[in-house]
Amino acid sequence: MSPLNYEFKTGIAAISWVNDDIIGLGEHYSLEKILSDMQSIGYIATEMGRTFPQDLQVLKQLLGDHHLELASKFVGVLFSDPSLRDKEIEDFREWADFLQQMGCQYVITCEWGGSMHWDRRRPDGKEVIPLNDNEWDSMVIGLHLAAEICQERGMELVFHPHAGTVVEQKEEVDRLMETTDPNLVHLLYDTGHAYYGNYDPLEQLQNHYDRIKYVHYKDVRQDVLQRMKEQQWDFREGVLEGLFTVPGDGCIDFEPIIKTLMERGYQGWTIVEAEQDPDIAPPYKYAKMAKDYLDHTIAKIEKEKVNS
Repeated sequence: MSPLNYEFKTGIAAISWVNDDIIGLGEHYSLEKILSDMQSIGYIATEMGRTFPQDLQVLKQLLGDHHLELASKFVGVLFSDPSLRDKEIEDFREWADFLQQMGCQYVITCEWGGSMHWDRRRPDGKEVIPLNDNEWDSMVIGLHLAAEICQERGMELVFHPHAGTVVEQKEEVDRLMETTDPNLVHLLYDTGHAYYGNYDPLEQLQNHYDRIKYVHYKDVRQDVLQRMKEQQWDFREGVLEGLFTVPGDGCIDFEPIIKTLMERGYQGWTIVEAEQDPDIAPPYKYAKMAKDYLDHTIAKIEKEKVNS
């Protein structure tokens, strides 16, 4: 039988070493150490973390020295607020310019309005405040405008459903896909955030494969998720307690997910992004564990394909 026509470009986010959401986690890891670890394990790319330099030439040289590409950057937006949308679009444009000059093909985007921790209008928020219809419509308008900015630069916008935000649950992800232009707004498929949002990861993959342009591999510890719900922890508390882990170390069955991506001919980034407390989950150990697991699973599926 013919070989599977897929191409996974596998990288890992720096969030396993220095956390972007919880200031203080991993501060002792230098960027040199982070990038050296990634290169040593065999990853070919990363995403921009908060300790990365924003000088284009410095960043290009640093990544080049470690034979790494920059796959993308997470850009949070407040498009749901019409009074802020124009300014948010201008800020987005600046990051799109930056990422274009870094050679990126994608801009990762997430709506912060109403979110648990990241809505700067309510920095002490402890719960998600759902958008009303007008706010949702404003978000969609903003996403379309931002996507056009990406397309003008030869890039694409991928929206990241995220725990603790207004696009978290299954029905919210489905609504986003229904209310946005499929030619403009694409989906970042994150296995861990799908599971957290009560959306079976394989089902989300099957339902929205044609919109998926970017993949985050993240696993979930079911026992921690259960305690998180029972004790009503917020997102950051869940992360600190070990909610997320690398593929193969939690409750998600990755084999059918990877098999589906391979059989559908996925071509693009597959980024390991498993935010944990690095003092509890040593980053190098878990990053290598993830790479070994992914390589083993892909080889197993390939072998089964040849023997079938």
